[in-house]
Amino acid sequence: MVTEHAQAPAAGAAATPDQSNLICYFQGGYVRLGEARIPLMTHAFLYGTGVFEGIRAYWNPDEKQLYGLRIKEHIVRLRNSSKIMLMADVPTVDEFTEIVKQVLRRNNFHEDAYCRPSVYKSTEAIGVKLHGLTHDFYVLAVPMGDYIDTEKGIPTGTVSWRRTSDTSIPSRSKITGSYVNPAFSKSEAMLNGFEEAIVLTADGHVSEGSAENLFMVRDGILITPSVSEDILEGITRAGIMEIAKYLDIPVKERQIDRSELYIADEIFLCGTGAQVSPVASVDHRPVGDGHVGPMAKKISRTYFDAVRGRLDAFRHWVTPIYTSE
Repeated sequence: MVTEHAQAPAAGAAATPDQSNLICYFQGGYVRLGEARIPLMTHAFLYGTGVFEGIRAYWNPDEKQLYGLRIKEHIVRLRNSSKIMLMADVPTVDEFTEIVKQVLRRNNFHEDAYCRPSVYKSTEAIGVKLHGLTHDFYVLAVPMGDYIDTEKGIPTGTVSWRRTSDTSIPSRSKITGSYVNPAFSKSEAMLNGFEEAIVLTADGHVSEGSAENLFMVRDGILITPSVSEDILEGITRAGIMEIAKYLDIPVKERQIDRSELYIADEIFLCGTGAQVSPVASVDHRPVGDGHVGPMAKKISRTYFDAVRGRLDAFRHWVTPIYTSE
């Protein structure tokens, strides 16, 4: 089978590690990932009618401990997404949290990992609707390092695709089918030579990255689009604002114009996958002096200490996986 735009692996490139023996939760039990399969007629596969979360877990080598990051907050959002998609009968927050912990524990990760719980329409049927369908859920976990660069700053570009409006697909729900929109944006940006996209709303204001929330610094104030700008109500975004309060950095939520990005002192993207990723340029224009700014450095340093359980002020963020609480 030929895949359009497929490229052969670069000479000497490392092979993708076999993940089939990792343990996941699927259809009521813990099984090997390679054994977890859904039928081709599954509604979620045909129509994107599922919801998901991404949960990071961070290895602390000094403590020999794996810390799950804000597990319960992610599960609350997953349950809210499920409700929006007419999938109300799902495990409780505590039940889902325990399954997430068990999946991480059973894989015995001694490195950073990424956990994905999902609720999906499991009915095998053709027909576009949300009601009258059965649903199921799974939880998987894989090792994961950086999704995008978190140190040197990345080049970004605004794209022609607009962020899906909440009046079309709910922005605050992580619906699997809706991620075609950021996929268009990400590919347009990368094919144009950038590492990440900046996506605008239908009326031309800044919304977010392809799959990250955005913060901008102007005159010492940390500025981010409000939740009414078709953004995901990011858990990492909320965490950054909590860190800003801890560091006595003023925060303002408001609309941001595209041209403001060109004169910003600093910009960074954030999210579970992206973590904290400074932006070096927007549309070929350097942000500040083109290097990672002092506020992004300070926030990033605090964030990475917090997620590995090194700061008492943020211990409520993390759940130890290998010791009893």
